[in-house]
Amino acid sequence: MVLREGETESALHSADIEAVARRLVELACGETGSRNGAVFMHDAKLKALTVDFHMVEGVIVTLPGQGSVLRARRDGRPNGIAVTCFESGTPYVCNDTASDPNYARYFLDVAAVLAVPIPWQGRPLGVLTVSSTRAQAFTKEHVKALSALAETSAKFLRRAQLARSTREDTGRPYVIKGLSPAWLEVERRLEQIAPTSAPVLVTGESGTGKDLMSRAIHFNSQRATKPFVTVNCAAIPETMLESVLFGHVKGAFTGASFDKVGEFQKADGGTLFLDELGELPLMLQAKVLRAIEQGEVTPLGSNAPPGRVDVRLICATNRDLAAMVRQGKFRDDLYFRVGVLSIELPPLRSYKDNLAILAQVFLQQSAQRHGRKVSGISREAMAVLQGYSFPGNMRELKNAMEHAVILARGDQVEPDDLPRSMREGRLAAPDKAAAPARPATLAELREAWVAPQERRYLAELLDASQGKVELAAKTAGVNKVTFYRLMKRHGLSLRRTAQVGA
Repeated sequence: MVLREGETESALHSADIEAVARRLVELACGETGSRNGAVFMHDAKLKALTVDFHMVEGVIVTLPGQGSVLRARRDGRPNGIAVTCFESGTPYVCNDTASDPNYARYFLDVAAVLAVPIPWQGRPLGVLTVSSTRAQAFTKEHVKALSALAETSAKFLRRAQLARSTREDTGRPYVIKGLSPAWLEVERRLEQIAPTSAPVLVTGESGTGKDLMSRAIHFNSQRATKPFVTVNCAAIPETMLESVLFGHVKGAFTGASFDKVGEFQKADGGTLFLDELGELPLMLQAKVLRAIEQGEVTPLGSNAPPGRVDVRLICATNRDLAAMVRQGKFRDDLYFRVGVLSIELPPLRSYKDNLAILAQVFLQQSAQRHGRKVSGISREAMAVLQGYSFPGNMRELKNAMEHAVILARGDQVEPDDLPRSMREGRLAAPDKAAAPARPATLAELREAWVAPQERRYLAELLDASQGKVELAAKTAGVNKVTFYRLMKRHGLSLRRTAQVGA
């Protein structure tokens, strides 16, 4: 099989891991002239390789029970070529299984095996193998072709793994690819941001999937096997939030009858997700900043030296933090720190061309969860959905489909099965109300969009130059007088900018 440029990626495009693995094996067999192939994915919970797809002589084979789980052996018997390849992170060519010390018979005897790791962020995500009943079947060209195929497939397999994981953990699908150009940009940023340890700020309207995006960042990071801890800053009383985040010692306040470990400590080595960051009280913002910058955490009421934590912070908000900074309701130093990297999620109304697909996904999930035999959406019901503005975005669509599935009297969702507010379009009005009475002026647009970015840029330059204005101005490509003028315009001082890097 000879693949044209771009054909591999399009062939592997799916959110279902079995579909991706199946297509990958088909492509691998086509590249090497084999009839047998398999995809082994590493399961962090099992600490083993699992067989996600296995094809023998063109037939799909399901291995029973523990036959689908491969671990390194401790009894001196061969580990098997797939496990050996995974642990070494390098291709493994076995052209004569009879004399290979690592070959272990799993399903049928073969004469030659080629295995290549599926690379992801500097470590194997799994292993792709092909085998032949003919010895000396694989060449250096086969190794090169299979390695390239494995590298191309990695992001698709990881995305499919993520879709399965979020569906199991939250009951919701992780849907990004193909929704709209805006979502393609979101996925591009996700792939760049996830491997780092920098803080991330996820913004967007309520219901756009900020929690799922945060899980996706953690899942695709090098901290994926460590804890993912969530704190909703809006759901916890202000008087308790400090104890929740940093813990407390016995006797710290009335009712503190035991030592409590904070969420920062629980997330050590992993990721802490602060949802509704805009609701974080001002008095706590300095302490959160210190935990991010210095990795130091002090439980409430403790006189001991601060404890050390290694936590990646992901924050989410539907509020305008830049405006809150200007109003003095949010610390600018914390804003600059949590916003080092940012992802803005588009609202559902911006990609309603895919509404039918999304509604069907949620329908199928709800039908399965509630044991209902509802399989489709009538044309009239879909017209109601298409005419609605969805101010609650993906969350509202999911809840609406669950509502419809439960109330449906037949095998299709009808208009009467949808929520009354949706049928009457009562929440569609804000779209018109939100339209400005007049076009915004250039100065207003600049203040809203450009000014916050310009202010952050200047602050970061001053921080990088340790407050040396002349050096910062030179880096910015302006003279010192102009730089001072810009600092004054944005309310920056050497004392305040120094706090950003504190």
